[in-house]
Amino acid sequence: SAMIVGSIAMATAIFLAFLRVPLAFALLSVSVAGIGFAINWQIALQLLPLTISDAVLSYDLAVVPMFILMGNVISKTGIAQDLFRAAYGFVGHVRGGLALATMVACAGFSAVCGSSYATAATMAKVAYPSMKKYKYSDELAAGTIAAGGTLGILIPPSIIMVVYGILTQTNIGDLFIAGVIPGLLGLGFYMLAIRFVAARNPSHAPQGERTPWPEKLRALSSIWPFLLLFGMIIGGLYAKLFTPTEAAGMGAGLAILIATFHGRLTWIVLRRIIVDTAYTSVSLYTVLFGALMLSKLLTLSGLASGILVFVQSLGLEGYGLIFAILIVFLILGCVMDSMAIILIFVPLFAPIVVAQGFDLVWFGIVVIVVTEIALITPPVGMNVFVLKAVLPDVPVLRIFKGLVPFIAVDVTRLALLVAFPAITLWLGTTIG
Repeated sequence: SAMIVGSIAMATAIFLAFLRVPLAFALLSVSVAGIGFAINWQIALQLLPLTISDAVLSYDLAVVPMFILMGNVISKTGIAQDLFRAAYGFVGHVRGGLALATMVACAGFSAVCGSSYATAATMAKVAYPSMKKYKYSDELAAGTIAAGGTLGILIPPSIIMVVYGILTQTNIGDLFIAGVIPGLLGLGFYMLAIRFVAARNPSHAPQGERTPWPEKLRALSSIWPFLLLFGMIIGGLYAKLFTPTEAAGMGAGLAILIATFHGRLTWIVLRRIIVDTAYTSVSLYTVLFGALMLSKLLTLSGLASGILVFVQSLGLEGYGLIFAILIVFLILGCVMDSMAIILIFVPLFAPIVVAQGFDLVWFGIVVIVVTEIALITPPVGMNVFVLKAVLPDVPVLRIFKGLVPFIAVDVTRLALLVAFPAITLWLGTTIG
């Protein structure tokens, strides 16, 4: 039957993701073959170009390359170092202050970058040498950077929020607004974890030098590009002045103007930024094509409705169902890439969540928090391996050891967001 073919195709997609087959090719091949066997090969071959053309011409999807361009401009012109210096100027003298400054810088950088991997890689180059200079332990230094990088997919603008919004037809602006409080809550919890480690093991987090006030003010004056970008994008979305796509376009243009004004944007740097943006955008678009085809397979084969009937027969309802879904995400996060989890399983679970009466914006933020945890959870915490590539002398086991307190506060935050949906939805409701 079509449902059996759909189930086999879904299992094959998961298996290929486990094998690290390039996700775009895995999803596209499985989806086309599944629709061909379950429905009709002519329909499958017609759906592929239609799906690709619809996605390429989609107004909402245009937000992706613009935010990637903005993040690349900020990342490759050295502006991230300014944010780190400003944060260090105010908290660097306290025990664990360098780690606290790194976490604040990660939050600020991720707010205009939108990528966990880019945040972790950039802050490893900016902050790790300073922490080693003041004899921070590898566990705390690397753990802080890896955990801070996860803020990149929650604090808006976020590429993974855009992907979730496209897959579930959820308003991307509402997702951005809903991510602010959980993102700041995560930053606060991470800073508490750093203070806990510093108090328990003072040798892991020595005190830095106190920065004179004139230097603090000079460092603070250098972060105006971050404040301007974040204020324009998020403020404009809050005030409903423009759409997320328009915000992305203006953010990219403003980032280029700021980098040019600072004298940091040469033709060579601009060429590298454009090439990297094109490469990343095409890679992400191709993966999205596969995910959209997989969604069509789930619908046409009847697998999505069949799973909904099966779940209802088990008697799982309300928060019991949400708890079961989150357990699945957490287990998969230990062995699969977070983007693969979103692309494969969100189209499967979203109709079930809607049928139970839950808000897709709230569910999206909860899912993103779960994928944050997956980014730093062994054995396949992708942020850890990004960090390892930048810091080859730091053993992976030390990085994972340093992440234990951050994973603990992440689980606490997840429990709060699930138990109290108002934490996620209050800001959007108030603005609305």
